[in-house]
Amino acid sequence: MTGELTLQGKVLPIGGVKQKVLAAHRAGLTEVILPRHNEVDVDDIPEKVRDEMTIHIADTIEDVMTVAFPD
Repeated sequence: MTGELTLQGKVLPIGGVKQKVLAAHRAGLTEVILPRHNEVDVDDIPEKVRDEMTIHIADTIEDVMTVAFPD
């Protein structure tokens, strides 16, 4: 888990998206949550990895919480 939020609950961009997603994939994770601002970085992730993972895009903490805690 990496990233930051503003006091208003907005999700801020992160660095190293490709490396972090590849590491998550190697660790056996199947879902990741990325900040909306990093959505353009998804194209840098190899297609094989993208096909095997679910990538959620988040603008706010509410978006993150909905994915991380679905119940």
